[in-house]
Amino acid sequence: MTSPAASDRRRPRWLARALETHVALPLFAVLPLLAIWVATFHFIETERRAAVDAARDAVREQLETYEAQVARNLNAIDQTLKVIKYSVELNGTHAALPTLRAEELLPPGLVFQVSVADRDGAIVDSNPSMPAHDVSRAPYFTVHANGSGHGVFVSQTVGDATRSEPHLHFTRRIEDGHGRFAGVAIVEVDPAYFTSSYERSRGGELGLLALVGSDGVARAVRIGDKVSWGQPIALDGIGEEALAPQPTAPDGIERYAGARRLAGFPLTAVVGLADSEQMAQYEQHYGTYLVGATAASSLLVAVVAMISAWSWQVAKARRRERQAQQTYAAASEASPDAFFVLRSVTGADGTIVDFLVEGSNSRSELFTGIASEALRGQLLGDALPYYRTNGMWEHLVQVVLEQRVIEAEWQAASGPTAGRWLQRQIVPVEGGAVAMVRDITERKLAEERIRHMAHHDELTGLPNRSLIRDRLDQAVRNAQRNGGHLALAFVDLDGFKLVNDGLGHNAGDELLKVVGSRMEACLRRTDTLGRLGGDEFVILLPDAGESPLALTPVLEKIRQAVTEPVQIGDQAVRVSCSMGVVVYPRDGEDPKTLMMNADAAMYRAKDLGSNNFQFYTREMNASVEAKLVMLEDMRRALDTTLADETHDATDGQAPALQAPAGRFHLLYQPKVDLRTGRLFGVEALIRWRHPEHGIVPPMRFIGLAEESGLIVGLGEWVVRTACRQAQLWRAAGLDPLTVSVNVSARQFEEKRLVDRIAGALRDTGLPPCALDLEVTESLLMRDLNQAIERMRELKEMGVTLSIDDFGTGYSSLSALKSFPISTLKIDKSFVRDLASSSDDQAIALAVISLGHRLHLRVIAEGVETVEQRDFLLANDCDEMQGYLFSPPVPAERITEMLQAQQRQPRDVAQLAGA
Repeated sequence: MTSPAASDRRRPRWLARALETHVALPLFAVLPLLAIWVATFHFIETERRAAVDAARDAVREQLETYEAQVARNLNAIDQTLKVIKYSVELNGTHAALPTLRAEELLPPGLVFQVSVADRDGAIVDSNPSMPAHDVSRAPYFTVHANGSGHGVFVSQTVGDATRSEPHLHFTRRIEDGHGRFAGVAIVEVDPAYFTSSYERSRGGELGLLALVGSDGVARAVRIGDKVSWGQPIALDGIGEEALAPQPTAPDGIERYAGARRLAGFPLTAVVGLADSEQMAQYEQHYGTYLVGATAASSLLVAVVAMISAWSWQVAKARRRERQAQQTYAAASEASPDAFFVLRSVTGADGTIVDFLVEGSNSRSELFTGIASEALRGQLLGDALPYYRTNGMWEHLVQVVLEQRVIEAEWQAASGPTAGRWLQRQIVPVEGGAVAMVRDITERKLAEERIRHMAHHDELTGLPNRSLIRDRLDQAVRNAQRNGGHLALAFVDLDGFKLVNDGLGHNAGDELLKVVGSRMEACLRRTDTLGRLGGDEFVILLPDAGESPLALTPVLEKIRQAVTEPVQIGDQAVRVSCSMGVVVYPRDGEDPKTLMMNADAAMYRAKDLGSNNFQFYTREMNASVEAKLVMLEDMRRALDTTLADETHDATDGQAPALQAPAGRFHLLYQPKVDLRTGRLFGVEALIRWRHPEHGIVPPMRFIGLAEESGLIVGLGEWVVRTACRQAQLWRAAGLDPLTVSVNVSARQFEEKRLVDRIAGALRDTGLPPCALDLEVTESLLMRDLNQAIERMRELKEMGVTLSIDDFGTGYSSLSALKSFPISTLKIDKSFVRDLASSSDDQAIALAVISLGHRLHLRVIAEGVETVEQRDFLLANDCDEMQGYLFSPPVPAERITEMLQAQQRQPRDVAQLAGA
């Protein structure tokens, strides 16, 4: 145990240590440090309270100002509404605004749209003038029309039929002399009008001005420079005094916000000042105080630890320098660029005469062929003499003198990288420059590929529509400048669609490539062959002669080249082409006209039987116009047909025996069982009685209907009419018939086909088994999987399916085996010469045999002679239709045939022949 005497002896030493500087100074420094921080936090709190009070006062002041301004604007608008209402009640709805306009009592039209609506909601007058329209369904009209709004009604900010930009509608009810509703006075105002008083110096970038309806929906909101509307803004949590910041709509930013209800109007004015902006000065001072306190505290600590801190900073700086050097070395070695650190070498007169290589990375060896160690210390002119001829010397001097970065690309003509594309970037440094060189050959090649893809057809490699247009524009400009001529030909392949649909898209693509190569081989190097798309090509022949006949040899050469057979797989196919040719400037003085007229000439070549070329004449445009007229007549005829049938059905009238002019109607061609001679079905065939041209053959309008899409509506009418007629025969107690309807490609690909067929059967009451849909062989091969799926849906419904024109397409037996069909129809082209042609007899026998082996019935169409019928009957064909039995006849003749068949089955043929 230590004695008291020993303790007394050690106390002076303890006191001495406590009074040493490195111990005493930190202890005494605690007191001023504490005083500094107490004073700092006192000043911070005092300024925070002052900033909060200032924000509350600013909100209160701006709210009073905004309230007063909006109140003045609203009272002025209401005064205008009252003046309009008074003028309407005094002068009438039509004379009200002219009277006020004459007395200069209307507000400026640039700001306000004033209008008057009558009791039916029709705008009868407006200022500025706008088209008449109906507002009877608008809320700002119905609220007054229903009698529930006698004051000013303020609509939400919306657009309308005449003004797409959103605006507010201020309305008042107008009454007649008996106090009844007579209309509405309307003033339309842009929502920005109510927030135009926003001052950035007072509201900041995030300040808010808003005008909110009693329904809680904003009529106008301005935050900074942005004006919006239509947002829900809850007013429950916003009082007249801004006590504390709170999240405010529409952006959720915390603001000091205040709101006041506007007397006499269902509106509330809202003002908000962003907490971040109002407290910005406080935050800045807060940081300043903390920085000052920290600086003072740091100074006290720094006095004690100055030497150690200085030493520590020096060591730290050295460590950072080493790390930077290591990082630079690693980065330069890993970079794909070659780095050259170059020092300027000046002559006696101070001009730059060369550059000294002070350093380079290992990548530089690939560009120079010299190791980086060997390159260091050499003059650039000695080591790489070609740098004075590729532009780098000039750029290096320019960078050093102007102290700016220069980038450039060039294709190396010599050195290890000869022929490759390089990019250099030269950066100025003290006393010289740093040059970075990169190989961009792959990028250049990719850019070239992209440019080629953008201007060339992907399939054939020929110029596409964009490049064709550019070259045609250039050729026209050259011809205009030199007084020359050029020729343009539109080329369309004949029969391509049949190959594409029958053999598949791959075969069609191969055919396009072969035909494109053949046509290109017929042209000069200065000519252009391009592909517009599909099976359409364009040929541009610059420097063509003035006479179109001079073009005949090359056009005939192209035509013959196209018609040569093309071997695709194990099958040879043949197509032809139709060409329309124009000559500049005879057939057009601008590219657009030339393209249009060449297209018209090409269609003329199509109309003349294809496989020819036609030079443009002015009469060709008349043919196009005639097609457009016929298309419009078809639309009108379909509308008339549907309207008349709806009227007849409503009145309970039977269809007319003969279709009136301007309507479509159906004829029915009987189908006969070859063995029994009985009439078992009919094929519905559409006819058109034109009011001027009489009966228009289907060949003239069906293709146009298919091309325009009108075939969908026309086909639905045919199905419904045929089903309705078949049901009428059944209801009359006649022998049940199967009615056949042809389905076009456009109809079959239409997504609602199955629904339309089901609707027709449901509405007419015809059993599904009594409807037979005939589809062509080539149609089914367009999209085999989709066709099979669509046919199975119809088969599950109970509808029977037949293949029309069998033998004219490219369908395979494996595909035919997958079709859920019941009948094959031999095309009439094989029946026409059946009595004399052994080839047609062989085809007919093959189809009959194939059909029976697949458990299908076989029907021959176009039977016109006894010899044809006897051959078919002798070879077990099941059914026939054609003029030998009966041409297409109205429904009444079918009724007579069925009645005769019921009385005496053998008389039906005699009746049909009569």
